[in-house]
Amino acid sequence: MGKGPGLYSDIGKKSRDLLYRDYQTDHKFTITTYSATGVAITSSGLKKGDLFLADVNTQLRNKNITTDIKVDTNTNLLATVTVDEAAPGLKTIFSCRIPDHSSAKMELQYLHDYAGICTSVGLTANPIVNFSGVLGTNVLALGTDLSFDTKSGVITKCNAGLSFTNSDLITSLNLNNKGDALSASYYHIVSPLTSTAVGAEVTHCFSTNENTITVGTQHQLDPLTTVKARVNNFGKATALIQHEWRPKSLFTISGEVDTKAVDKTAKFGLALALKP
Repeated sequence: MGKGPGLYSDIGKKSRDLLYRDYQTDHKFTITTYSATGVAITSSGLKKGDLFLADVNTQLRNKNITTDIKVDTNTNLLATVTVDEAAPGLKTIFSCRIPDHSSAKMELQYLHDYAGICTSVGLTANPIVNFSGVLGTNVLALGTDLSFDTKSGVITKCNAGLSFTNSDLITSLNLNNKGDALSASYYHIVSPLTSTAVGAEVTHCFSTNENTITVGTQHQLDPLTTVKARVNNFGKATALIQHEWRPKSLFTISGEVDTKAVDKTAKFGLALALKP
């Protein structure tokens, strides 16, 4: 584990990855190639029913500066420039989507042994300002995540989170949607040798008085093959198997079934990621 508490997005990340990452019911492929000059080109395609979405991302690294340029099927262009370690612990990120020039944004991330701060501001006349901060250590951390619309003078987002971490257990508590949703998550490493872990997330929405409970697990069948499964209190059961058939090249098959309506057709997803 690192020395500091990380950023606000790290609170509950382990359980979220266990419960939601790599699950999908669509068809997706990703191919990454590298030029002789070190430029990385990643082509992605996603088939959602009859809709096909694709994009091409070009990444160039020069010392501590990384430039990403992504073009999608709607001819939108997203440019991102990241300057890492502009000062000790500081990362600067500039992004802009063309033709939507109002999307230009500047973001600063600062990591310290006892704090993690992230702030971003839109480069417009009346920008939305985002701020998140975490105080603590790699064991206990407390943070908040805020967004403020300078045009309307309204706080559009207000979240808070708390996390506790030890060698094989991570728990977190988040208050989201301006206090309307309370989530508690749990992640436990059962066996480091086989990457076996279990996790759970419980969310209560105060406005609807509805609870959502999701539990899941993962296990490494061999050094190259991992299986995962999850189920929620609405009867949705999902499983996947992921195989790394060559370094960093992954093939994933996912399936989802509604156990409360088994007459409905099960959903299946495929994902293929190729890297040289």
